[in-house]
Amino acid sequence: MTRILMERSGELEVFLRVVQEGGFSAAARSVGLTPSAVSKLITRLEKRLGARLFMRTTRALSLTEEGEAYHRAGQRILRELDDADQAAAAGAVRGRLHVNASIPFGSQYVVPALPGFLARYPDVLVDLSLTDDVVDLLAQKTDVAIRTGDLPDSALLAHKLGQSRRVLCASPAYLQARGTPRTPDELGKHDCLTFNFRRARSGWPFREGGGIAPRVVSGGVQVNNGETMKHLLLQGVGIGRLAMWHVAAELKAGRLVAVLEKYNPGDVEQIHAVHVGGGQVPHRVRAFIRHMVDAMKASPLP
Repeated sequence: MTRILMERSGELEVFLRVVQEGGFSAAARSVGLTPSAVSKLITRLEKRLGARLFMRTTRALSLTEEGEAYHRAGQRILRELDDADQAAAAGAVRGRLHVNASIPFGSQYVVPALPGFLARYPDVLVDLSLTDDVVDLLAQKTDVAIRTGDLPDSALLAHKLGQSRRVLCASPAYLQARGTPRTPDELGKHDCLTFNFRRARSGWPFREGGGIAPRVVSGGVQVNNGETMKHLLLQGVGIGRLAMWHVAAELKAGRLVAVLEKYNPGDVEQIHAVHVGGGQVPHRVRAFIRHMVDAMKASPLP
């Protein structure tokens, strides 16, 4: 039985390496086998499973539907093996920690928190990626992602780091040239910057007549991230709606001015640290999330 399990784990490791490297030859080099040996191993694996895992052509190698399912399961198995190693290490916090965050939040809050984390856990190697794309944690092998805004339903576990109310703002130069809107109705005469991603709101909410109602706004620019919108606002392109944490420094310095605060509904943007659930969460993941929670309590979002 031991020999059979060892063979299966070896097959799984080679299969995952083929997917990671994008081909048999590259995978063979990375594991110290010949391309022929890798090809025979994958063929043996497909025969044992009774399913084709790869679609092979002379120019490309792609996963079949069964291959995609086996790949997801294989990644989960490796994570659980890693968890077992961590649990057996008497609670030691060590290993590579893959962290993803948006560029602005990562720069303003995650990066400043890293020195304290690394000082406390010197055996952890933090692999930090800052991007405004919403990453697939399993596909991108990400341990922790910092997400802003509403969380969609998913199997991910979430830990709240904080929240920040949203605010409409524009530069003094824009308001001097175009006038300051006094009511939501007047936004129809202004250039309003909006987001173009799928989960963006279809309108801006305002408190009016005892309730909260959305107003459809429009302008000459749509963007996919808050940092770009902030820079455009600073250049006088229009009026935008961002979380207060994003523009607090600019508002305090007078580089941006809040507008229509009388109608602000007080809705907030929440910040969460999310990770894959199931099994035992690696100690390094738990430690990083605890550290970020403590860091955000020490320096709350505006």
